[in-house]
Amino acid sequence: MSSPIYVAIDTPDLQKAIQLASAVRYHVGGLKLGLEFFCANGHHGVLEMMKFGLPIFLDLKLHDIPNTVAKAIQALHLLQPTILTVHAAGGRAMLEDAKAAANSGAKVVAVTVLTSLDGNDLNDVGVMFPPHTQVERLTHLAREAGLDGIVCSGHEVAAARKLWPDGFFVVPGVRPINGKKGDQKRAVTPRDALNNGASIIIIGRPITQAADPDLAARAIEATL
Repeated sequence: MSSPIYVAIDTPDLQKAIQLASAVRYHVGGLKLGLEFFCANGHHGVLEMMKFGLPIFLDLKLHDIPNTVAKAIQALHLLQPTILTVHAAGGRAMLEDAKAAANSGAKVVAVTVLTSLDGNDLNDVGVMFPPHTQVERLTHLAREAGLDGIVCSGHEVAAARKLWPDGFFVVPGVRPINGKKGDQKRAVTPRDALNNGASIIIIGRPITQAADPDLAARAIEATL
């Protein structure tokens, strides 16, 4: 069984990304490439990272009108990502079109509430529900739209899995018990995330900014 850890390669520097992936390739289950990496390196960068033979999680969090999101996803077909993200807040039609446009083997998952947000942040943008309630509402929407799963924090994943027993649950903002939270407001430990129902967990800085990324990845893997 492969590791549930996907390492977040959040750097615009392709050579640094290659070095990180090379260091941790045997102790992670996949590579998550986000906006920072993709904006700097595009298709070429992703193709280079595919050479490691690990699943690619293309975390672009697409959010636009349905047609634009569908066309963007079609433009990614060459990269054959294992997992793609869109924002659940884009609405039912956008979610349906996103799934229809994806490669047959790709999981399309909907971002519910970013782990950098709390209740006050949601209120600021007009969402009067606490994060937990909002995640549940968007979980229902993603399931009804035919997606494969959602992205949520470890605080909500247990409730989301109860609503969607066979869903695919991505939990970012994961921090080791002694790790710095940084800009993550709703972080949990790797073990807690899996216990609560995560399918995969996303870990970035605790691995990528460690003096020895491979040692850090192995230490986290050992807690699982």
